[in-house]
Amino acid sequence: MQIEGSNALVAGGASGLGAATARALHEAGANVTIADLNPQRGRALAEELGASFFEADVPDPTQVEAAVTAAAGDDGLRISVCCAGIGWAEKIAGSRGAHAFEPFETVIRVNLIGTFNVLRLASNTMLANEPDGQGERGVHISTASIAAYDGQIGQIAYSASKGGIVGMTLPIARELAQFGIRVLTIAPGLFLTPLLAGLPQEAQDSLAAAIPFPRRLGQADEFASLAAHMIDNPYLNGEVVRLDAALRMAPR
Repeated sequence: MQIEGSNALVAGGASGLGAATARALHEAGANVTIADLNPQRGRALAEELGASFFEADVPDPTQVEAAVTAAAGDDGLRISVCCAGIGWAEKIAGSRGAHAFEPFETVIRVNLIGTFNVLRLASNTMLANEPDGQGERGVHISTASIAAYDGQIGQIAYSASKGGIVGMTLPIARELAQFGIRVLTIAPGLFLTPLLAGLPQEAQDSLAAAIPFPRRLGQADEFASLAAHMIDNPYLNGEVVRLDAALRMAPR
């Protein structure tokens, strides 16, 4: 899929991996629409890039549909990337009692259902596109995590939500293949997102020490670079790519 001149939606695009992806797509010539819950950061980035911004909670069908429709414009939506997500740390049972129900439900709602919501609405809009020279109508990229494969103690909700994203990638790719819509997922490892950037340098160094090579936290622009390559490479489809510098997380 040619990025230059294509309409692109980046959900969760106001900060971190999403912001880096929005920048990369903009620099490659895409017409970018940013959807995010944070209007201050979202509008600031949109103004910087000359992009559009929509305030949207990814599990909300009405808000996401409005963002998708706006991103599609008159020429159709060709690129959709969902980076929105939240985390939660809690053990399943212990001296404090059973794992709280509501946080688990919330993480699943935002990470898994939210990704599904963006994917279903974006892909449905892409059906109306005319295929390009390679028969493509669109590309969607979801964001999972290596926690989907080797989640740590206390990552129950987060791992379950990201595992769900991994699990739905192939069946959706198979379904949409007949329409020339590709579906992919990136499973990042430890990245220097706002969450980890807020940790003391000693804590960041401790995390980085477990990473085989390069022995550092990932940079958001490295995620964005992979997303751009996935969009550009027509033979990538139905795949989940770990972007983790060979990290396999320990139990705790």
